[in-house]
Amino acid sequence: MSYWSAPLATRPVTASVTLPGSKSITNRALVLAALATGPSTVSGTLRSRDTNLMIDALRTLGIGIEGDGTTVAVTPGPLHGGAVDCGLAGTVMRFLPPVAALANGAVQFDGDEQARTRPLGIILDALRAIGADIDGSSLPFTVSGSGSLRGGDVTIDASGSSQFVSGLLLSAARFIEGVTVHHDGKSVPSMPHVEMTIEMLREAGVRVETPTDSGEANTWRVFPGAIAPVDWIVEPDLSNATAFLAAAAVTAGEVSVPLWPSKTTQPGDAIRGILTDMGAEVSLADSILTVRGPERLRGIDIDLHDVGELTPTVAALAALADSPSHLRGIAHLRGHETDRLAALSNEINRLGGRVTETADGLDIDPEPLRGGRWHSYADHRMATAGAILGLKVDGIDIEDIGTTAKTLPDFVGMWQQMLENEPARGERSDGATEH
Repeated sequence: MSYWSAPLATRPVTASVTLPGSKSITNRALVLAALATGPSTVSGTLRSRDTNLMIDALRTLGIGIEGDGTTVAVTPGPLHGGAVDCGLAGTVMRFLPPVAALANGAVQFDGDEQARTRPLGIILDALRAIGADIDGSSLPFTVSGSGSLRGGDVTIDASGSSQFVSGLLLSAARFIEGVTVHHDGKSVPSMPHVEMTIEMLREAGVRVETPTDSGEANTWRVFPGAIAPVDWIVEPDLSNATAFLAAAAVTAGEVSVPLWPSKTTQPGDAIRGILTDMGAEVSLADSILTVRGPERLRGIDIDLHDVGELTPTVAALAALADSPSHLRGIAHLRGHETDRLAALSNEINRLGGRVTETADGLDIDPEPLRGGRWHSYADHRMATAGAILGLKVDGIDIEDIGTTAKTLPDFVGMWQQMLENEPARGERSDGATEH
């Protein structure tokens, strides 16, 4: 097993960090482009494991995608059967089964071992209810497409993931009757991602009704019709930016991220308010977001229900703060790449912290931390959380830092460049560390 020795910051971090494109926007744009009436381009495309899996899967189904860099040309074609590798990408395993239902032929889905425990039955059962032929309720499963899908009304419990809603909406304009999705259950988490889906559908000329439009709570309707070609421009990934901004917060340093959008549906934008509440100075001017860290970081009491993907970053900040934190509204994280609540409590406590799992979150009482091994659980955001802690705690060795390639292929290089004036320690494949 390979361990990466997280660099210790010996002085306040000062850097400007340019982030690649958003995974969430990239994969939505690729699906919409694949189902459009003509060719599209996607500029600023993130090239990472998750997005490459999406590109490979769409090619497997008959879509022409040209370009190996950040600009790709997408040419729709007749959809046919094939084998799709989902890896550990929720956007692939939840966005592509509806696309596969529109193919002529059988599409087999499988992925990483860890992916076989991720919840999928809700979206697969929903597709069955609107006419799809699907064998299986978790990975591996097979969608036998007939070239079209009836669509219509369907009721689901999307309290486990907003991707169940987005996955049904993205392809629905191509269904004979479109789709009307009714949510019945606890509140849908990560609603900014649903709003992102709706905004992008509308940009592609698709008619969408939301609860605000119809007055019917927890109901979304996509009308059947054409999906127009769009030359998509992908924003920087704001969730990936949060680890770098956290570096400023925990070291009393200053980190800037250029090309930060003034208006966005990305949940990562919420980091601005979170860091402000924890004592940092945050400013956005001329599309540059700058965070200046405080001398002492204070704890926070916050509901992260809508921005759950930020929890690992916030938990790392909270573990280094000078007062307790209470992170709430995030029970759904137990079904992410790993059980993130258990993973965060286990790993922070392993280093001497005091974290308690609650029914829907984490209580974090800061304690002096010590070095040790930090397990990533094949979860990219667990790995980056360990790197944040490593800035202040000497001797943290992170298992499988390469899992960050899921959404940020050169995390290690970018992290070390941010600390280019700092001494960096190396990686050994035998589990030992170099100092």
